[in-house]
Amino acid sequence: MYVMGVESSCDETSVSIVQDGKTVLANIVLSQIDIHKEYGGVVPEIASREHVKGITLVFDQAIKKAGIRYEDIDLIAVTEGPGLIGSLLIGVAAAKVVAMNYDIPIIGIHHIAGHIYANNIEHDLEFPCLALVVSGGHTQLIVMKAHYQFNVIGETQDDAVGEAYDKVARVLGLPYPGGVKVDKMAAIGKDIYHFPRPMLDSKDYQFSFSGLKSYVINMHHNMEQRHEPYEVADICASFQEAVTDVLVKKTKAAAEEYGVKQVIVAGGVAANRGLRAKIAREITSVPVCFPSMAYCTDNAAMIGVAGYFKFQRTQKADDYTINGNSRLELNGSFDKIEL
Repeated sequence: MYVMGVESSCDETSVSIVQDGKTVLANIVLSQIDIHKEYGGVVPEIASREHVKGITLVFDQAIKKAGIRYEDIDLIAVTEGPGLIGSLLIGVAAAKVVAMNYDIPIIGIHHIAGHIYANNIEHDLEFPCLALVVSGGHTQLIVMKAHYQFNVIGETQDDAVGEAYDKVARVLGLPYPGGVKVDKMAAIGKDIYHFPRPMLDSKDYQFSFSGLKSYVINMHHNMEQRHEPYEVADICASFQEAVTDVLVKKTKAAAEEYGVKQVIVAGGVAANRGLRAKIAREITSVPVCFPSMAYCTDNAAMIGVAGYFKFQRTQKADDYTINGNSRLELNGSFDKIEL
């Protein structure tokens, strides 16, 4: 079964061809990082225009690299949300044009489902499993008992972890994308500030990073005002240690409580080397899986894989009224189950 994946939720224009939910025949990603770097973050209107400029090229490159024809595609899976509405609409519209032109079924995919299924490309998901989703817009713990069955057991109450990384990086004067730079600086710094670990000892699986972010920003501001010397690397290391301590402790506790057979880490922050090292070191009772770096950030391969498993489970596609939804709720695409 050939599934074409389409991803355009933020600033990457991506189209993939995935065979049988596993083999990636093509995964073309047109990144806009260099364009948005000038502004220190993604500018939605610019992102939308760049999607328009590049999307047909990315479609054709994916088909060419996969060595198939549009007529060979069995299903088109497209990110319907959440994300930037202008960016989502372009990807969905392009996917619908191809679907209608070649009479191909189309199915909408929740962006987070895609990040989770990025792990299935190089690993086989073993159920029940626990997914730690960490990205610029999400921080969640999700238990899965079977393919495309999800139960959210905890999530951030304010800032997502990736958002906190980017805001701290901006204050420290680190270039965009900030989260990557904080991770690199943390590797050469020391945890000398011992920042608070928000909700570390709470008895649930909720997260909160807004207070920690503000604490770091205020401390930096005060040191600047007093002309106190400091090392950016030490602030980064102290911040990262606080964040990863919380993420790893709650993930480990959830894995034990729910008796999972596997822990998977998903989302853009899954590329964070500090988090990878700590979670692999601390969680040893079950296998821990990470996507390759190429599949951590937004890409269409993960959408194609998720589309395959959603279709296998539901045996039905969407109609051509499918549209982008910037605030798509998990319950809209996720089948929650009783544990």
